[in-house]
Amino acid sequence: MERGEAASPPAAGEKAAAAGGEEEEDDFGYRLFPDRNKNPQSFLVRSLFTFHNRCQLMLRMTLETNPYAQLLLEAMKQSGCTVFNDRHFSCENCDGCVSGGFDSATSQIVLCQNNIRHQSHMNRVVTHELIHAFDHCRAHVDWFKNVKHLACSEIRAANLSGDCTLMNEIARFKFGLKGHHQTCVRDRAIRSILAVRKVSKETAEKAVDEVFDACFNDLEPFGRIPHSKTDAKRAYRDFQNRDRYNANL
Repeated sequence: MERGEAASPPAAGEKAAAAGGEEEEDDFGYRLFPDRNKNPQSFLVRSLFTFHNRCQLMLRMTLETNPYAQLLLEAMKQSGCTVFNDRHFSCENCDGCVSGGFDSATSQIVLCQNNIRHQSHMNRVVTHELIHAFDHCRAHVDWFKNVKHLACSEIRAANLSGDCTLMNEIARFKFGLKGHHQTCVRDRAIRSILAVRKVSKETAEKAVDEVFDACFNDLEPFGRIPHSKTDAKRAYRDFQNRDRYNANL
């Protein structure tokens, strides 16, 4: 998994089949988020660290101004899962290869304050993890044992969060024409699964391929693939208008 990937570990304590058919204890990616197992620091201690302050400021900016995040927050509220900044987001130090994760055990989004360095990166990470939170809210996702469920949410997150926009792919020195967006979504979903599951690459690829078409075409709550902030603004406006229309029926 490349540096900056967003991982999504659910609750720990379950077991998953590893390559070769043997079973071993699976930490579900929690090794990437060491602060999850520590007692929370006091506000005074946290406030002394620049990383934490910067993370909180960038998070606030994302939630207040980013149309991807605003749409997802509104959709979750309508689904009965209102998101609160202090309760559902946590800025923490993480392993060097990840930028964030969704912890389904606490319904909390982890933001890796030591790895998120600029606002556009924060925007993508928050959006990616909010898609996992939205899926957790609206569906009975078996994050623990069903790798296809995890694959589906990873496909949706890569597809709808802006992870695979043309500019992001160029920044990764990856170029393509026909079908490149789908290739990016598939590759990033597979990498995310391998980051948080002790399964073989073949198992991850099979899970992604088996659910790819259905999950790639599940565009809720955007209604489209938002390839840019302009697309996301339109999607947000359409979502608000849809809500007003339904309220008048």
